[in-house]
Amino acid sequence: MSRQLHLNLFLMSRGHHEAAWRHPGSNHKALTDLELYVEAAHIAEAAKFDAVFLADTLAAGNSSGLASSGSLEPIVLLSLLAAHTRNIGLIGTASTTYSLPYTLARQFATLDHLSKGRAGWNIVTSWVPEAGANYGLQQNLDHADRYKLAEEFVEAVDALWKSFPSDAVVDDRDAGQYLDLSRITPANYQGQHYRTKGPLNVPGSPQGRPVYIQAGQSDSGRSFAARWAEAIFTAHMTIESAKSFYSDVKNRAAAYGRRYEDIVVLPGISAAIGSTQREADQVWEELDALTSTEVGLTRLKARFGGHDFSHVPLDRPLTKDDFPDPNAVEASKSRVIGYVEMSLREKLSLRQLLRKLAGARGHFAVAGTPERIADIIQEWFQSGAADGFNVMPPIINSQLSLFADEVVPILQKRGLFRSEYEGDTLRSHFGLAEVEVDRTFARSA
Repeated sequence: MSRQLHLNLFLMSRGHHEAAWRHPGSNHKALTDLELYVEAAHIAEAAKFDAVFLADTLAAGNSSGLASSGSLEPIVLLSLLAAHTRNIGLIGTASTTYSLPYTLARQFATLDHLSKGRAGWNIVTSWVPEAGANYGLQQNLDHADRYKLAEEFVEAVDALWKSFPSDAVVDDRDAGQYLDLSRITPANYQGQHYRTKGPLNVPGSPQGRPVYIQAGQSDSGRSFAARWAEAIFTAHMTIESAKSFYSDVKNRAAAYGRRYEDIVVLPGISAAIGSTQREADQVWEELDALTSTEVGLTRLKARFGGHDFSHVPLDRPLTKDDFPDPNAVEASKSRVIGYVEMSLREKLSLRQLLRKLAGARGHFAVAGTPERIADIIQEWFQSGAADGFNVMPPIINSQLSLFADEVVPILQKRGLFRSEYEGDTLRSHFGLAEVEVDRTFARSA
């Protein structure tokens, strides 16, 4: 079979545009209503998407009540979605900065069991300033330290998931033996920052362990992904940038003895779809008209680690001096660098930058007919820029439905995307190798 692309639904309540909650075409259900998420997951599953993905934030929004805020805890929500779906993968975000390895290992192993092998863990190193205060920390960790902790954290979780293999469960009623204890080995993980004895008290899950997903784009993030990630969510506004990232991270993985096909790279795409180009452009225009400058400035401040842009005129071209030094920002460094480069390259005003970020937050945003969107996806896929896409509909459910009903059939007709699920697990959807149970655990010195 020829190489097939992967499509993942990045599910964000009523849509990825920050004004989607106000748009008449978005789902009118409350953000706390399970059916809001079930309906979107069903649309994606009917279109044979690989997975549905939930991001997470560990702090309340600060937008003066002018934007939607508040999000359900992703692992609990995905556990419920597991009961309402049959095939689609279920990927949840959990932070290595504000979690404990043993707790997280239990949660995701449980999700993998409940979903019969459809779980994935999106590994993040949280940077939102307010999150530290919520967890009792007086000062947030800097970028480099967050990744040092993340390396140990994943090593510890990995060791725990190997400590109690599924074949240790004998469940022999006649012989009166439930476990073969010889197969269970305590993790005894000891690092500089994390220690956990184990073994885990949840047996090995249907996939061996959940799939590892990661989204960092900095040098530290790429090195981390090269070692651990099996799927990568990434943000690029140009195909050239996406190609550079794609080749770099896969070459880094090769240094760890991994194959190119061991990692699925999925850039984000936020597509406004219409029967004509004018109709598609109008979707963005309608959403932009509903945005709030105050909300945009608040979110821009957060993206730049607390830098205040309120003194910058809204309608003159931005200069380098309007931004803080990107290398000094303790947030998503690669994303911040991209914002600055885009602003200077396109001679954007602050108002124009706010509108660009309102839609896709630094991901690739486009408007067009279904054929144009399919052409773009095919070009990126076949030119070494992507293995598929993290689909970010600007409006849910209307734009998601258009993508599923109009774009996916074109990709299927071109032989680029599946027409039916061929496996039962997220690992099989992504075309990843089965996990071998190795009881030689990785440990930090």
